[in-house]
Amino acid sequence: MAEFSDIRPMHRQTFNRQERLKRRKVIARLFAEGQTFGQFPLRVFWLPVPEKQEVAAQFAVSVPKRSFRRAVDRNRIKRQIRETYRLLKPGLYERLPASAPPVALLVLYTAKEPLPYPEIEQAMKGVLQRLAKKLRSTNFSVEDPPPLS
Repeated sequence: MAEFSDIRPMHRQTFNRQERLKRRKVIARLFAEGQTFGQFPLRVFWLPVPEKQEVAAQFAVSVPKRSFRRAVDRNRIKRQIRETYRLLKPGLYERLPASAPPVALLVLYTAKEPLPYPEIEQAMKGVLQRLAKKLRSTNFSVEDPPPLS
């Protein structure tokens, strides 16, 4: 099987507006009902969403203010995480089953200090591989997931 980063489609690797997770209801439900797993320095919250979407996954990043008081530091880490996701997302999309509903995905940075980009990239590779594996092993029925209220 190909390495996760080896899969490069011919189309542009973008991170557009439809792929950003912004709805407060979905984010609140993600923390309340979503499944979670982690690989240092990232913790992932994910939840299948019932709504018809143009994209297979919506993505958001969070860096705690408690760990990084300066907005400059938080924003840099968020940019690094978004960039690794943008570059690795085609591999995730290729591994998603056709029967899987769209997924809401939030990545939380858990380290107490900024880490170099290669470490974040390696963690993101592992996280996306685990997510794809979990989505392939999950059976989605017509009733799953419950609609947003």
